Amino acid sequence: MIFLIVAVLLFACPIFAQGNAAGAAGGSDLRLPFAYIAMGIASGLCGLGQAKAVASAAEGMARNPAAQGAIRFALILGLVFIESLALYTLVITYVAK
Repeated sequence: MIFLIVAVLLFACPIFAQGNAAGAAGGSDLRLPFAYIAMGIASGLCGLGQAKAVASAAEGMARNPAAQGAIRFALILGLVFIESLALYTLVITYVAK
């Protein structure tokens, strides 16, 4: 797994070769690549969190069908909060450009 991650990062090396947005000579501006990496991490973790929430809600509804309405409300509210993390990170990637 670590080898796969290193290989993907090596394939992404040309993104670090782009010039500085301000046109200044010298150091490179790494805001954009790190913003994309942050978006990837946030999206992946949001997907894992949503999967865990849906699985737990389905298990809770199966164990106690009488509480189905309350569990569904808590599930939808939790999914909204989880998805807001990915949307905030998406906004940050656009600000970083």
